[in-house]
Amino acid sequence: MVSAVFHSSPANAPAPAAGVARAARAAPPAGVPVAEAKADRPAARSPRRPHSRFDARAFWMAVLPPVLGVALLVGVWALLTAGSTTFPTPLATFDAAVKLFADPFYRNGPNDQGIGWNVLYSLERVGLGFGLAAVAGIPLGFLIGRVEFVSRMVSPLISLLKPVSPLAWLPIGLLVFKAANPAAIWTIFICSIWPMVVNTAVGVQRVPQDYLNVARVLNLSEWKVVTRILLPAVLPYMLTGVRLSVGTAWLVIVAAEMLTGGVGIGFWVWDEWNNLNVQHIIVAIFVIGVVGLLLEQALIWIARRFSHED
Repeated sequence: MVSAVFHSSPANAPAPAAGVARAARAAPPAGVPVAEAKADRPAARSPRRPHSRFDARAFWMAVLPPVLGVALLVGVWALLTAGSTTFPTPLATFDAAVKLFADPFYRNGPNDQGIGWNVLYSLERVGLGFGLAAVAGIPLGFLIGRVEFVSRMVSPLISLLKPVSPLAWLPIGLLVFKAANPAAIWTIFICSIWPMVVNTAVGVQRVPQDYLNVARVLNLSEWKVVTRILLPAVLPYMLTGVRLSVGTAWLVIVAAEMLTGGVGIGFWVWDEWNNLNVQHIIVAIFVIGVVGLLLEQALIWIARRFSHED
């Protein structure tokens, strides 16, 4: 009876571990050499990787609608300008564009430069004004979102000044700086700062209170709270404000340069209008749109990289 107790397995005995069971199944039968057992065993198959198949439908859905949209625009444009002597046709505009871009960086004096130089000068003004707005606006947004007293003090001022047209600030810049170029940069600054301030402040205010409670328990300094907790959480909001700001800045610089003169894509458009060269104005419209689209897409790509989106 004692022998039966030790040799029989109880009903509730734990099952052998999976690794032990696999080792038992893989062990060769008694009397068979290990080498022969390994030779008889089929080789392990490597897992197959799924083949990347070309998705024709997705490709055509990505390519065909934009092409059809552009073709529709050109077709309507050609129909409306057929036989017109005042508005240029698509073919005449295309010929003018070919001549423009054959030498976009020529210089024939301070006020006669290629369209490439004018775009670069406008981008320089946008970069300076936008950069100053980011340096001032993002820390101000953090301060407004972090300190309730500052939020209650500054919010009415932002609500009052944000709806003001950016070009209304241009005479103030001309009065203060006595020059067209810094006045245009000032206009870009004042129109770019509000989206960054508002979006950053909203992002700080939406950080979960549990995160801040943990920081208080760990006795973290304010600098570590900002860099370790607030900044990663606020980054998507902040990048959205940056994207809105740069789009607004690029819109405003064209109008500001029309009023201030000098070198820039806005001044170039106005100068071509004075010369009654409508083909060049239409080319400039497309150039302004393409540059604005590239700026926006670059910032969207940066936002996706930082927000870890696929």
